[in-house]
Amino acid sequence: MSAPSPERAERDTLPDHARPGRYWSGPLGHAGQRSAQILLILLLVAVTVYCLRQVTLVVIPVLLALILGAAIAPFVNWLRRKGWPSALATGLSFLLLLAVLGGLVTGIAFAIRSEWGDLVDQAVAGFDKLYDFVRNGPLPVDDSMLATARDSVIDFATSSTVSSGAIAGISAATSFVTGFLLMAVVLFYFLKDGDRIWAFFLRLFPRGDRRDKARLSGFRVMEVLGGYIRGTAIVALVDAVCIGAALFILQVPLALPLTVIVFVGSFIPLVGATAAGVFAALIALVANGPVVALIVIIVIIAVNQLEGNFLQPVVMGKSLSIHALVILLALTAGTILAGIIGAILAVPIAAVSWAVIKVWTGEDTGEDLKDAPEIPDPEEQPEMESADQ
Repeated sequence: MSAPSPERAERDTLPDHARPGRYWSGPLGHAGQRSAQILLILLLVAVTVYCLRQVTLVVIPVLLALILGAAIAPFVNWLRRKGWPSALATGLSFLLLLAVLGGLVTGIAFAIRSEWGDLVDQAVAGFDKLYDFVRNGPLPVDDSMLATARDSVIDFATSSTVSSGAIAGISAATSFVTGFLLMAVVLFYFLKDGDRIWAFFLRLFPRGDRRDKARLSGFRVMEVLGGYIRGTAIVALVDAVCIGAALFILQVPLALPLTVIVFVGSFIPLVGATAAGVFAALIALVANGPVVALIVIIVIIAVNQLEGNFLQPVVMGKSLSIHALVILLALTAGTILAGIIGAILAVPIAAVSWAVIKVWTGEDTGEDLKDAPEIPDPEEQPEMESADQ
């Protein structure tokens, strides 16, 4: 056994009150160190979130572009493997995606815009019927609490803030157009130079284990984001078709805009399709009576069971392998920070974060990616400034 160093021998001869770091020794000292580290991490997260909120006009388009790019990247790579030139494959995929998005937005706007007033009126009338049933039902309920809840929901649904914030306002329209254009430009470059952009960022990591984990993290980010958005679109389409078919068969008024609302709401996991279905049930209660409304609710429950027990496990796979409680907390935090867009982006961000954490903790070693195409080595890539020369 080697002899202790002179510095350590001198430190060991000091009394306890004179030893360096004596206040951090023992169980309480170690707990204090961990607490200080946790507080510093929370402070860093809080400052980061605050800074990102100041530039949401940049952050949200970039995130949307990354998610859409991850969703369509397999199609671009497929075209390249078929012999298409890279520029042509990128351009065609980009135009097809913009056409699909433009068609969806236009269809949703035309389906809902002219019927929005009737939807709100019918939903309010349905809520009034439900309120009267609960108030006059066999269970004792405090009238003042019911009245307060009713007034709050109706005031929110019919307020000018909701309608103006949703469909009007020059400032909102300008921000939307600016964000959409920025997203389109960023998306094009992600599709065109995604590998070189990621290789450029990999230069920040030294060769070895850290760079390997960073490269694997990039694979997982694209895999999770692409799988999530493709799977969510399939689930949303199934929800809209099933619930919409039931509404048409039962001859519920405003079935088309209600189907569109179900499709859009399904992009918010757990609560989106359910909330849209409740909206449809309230309208069915007014127009068709309680029996039809009950049938609509049964259909919604059946579709939710189909989604939770079959569609998401099969279609999503590992893309959404996080607990429902984590999803709910992410939805709440995203809604508080960025409204509806935050609720839509919160879950994929949480799924990506969990996938990256598993990589860096060693739980995910990337064994299933041995045959996957490699990201170009950063040392073999040109600098980004000269990438297009």
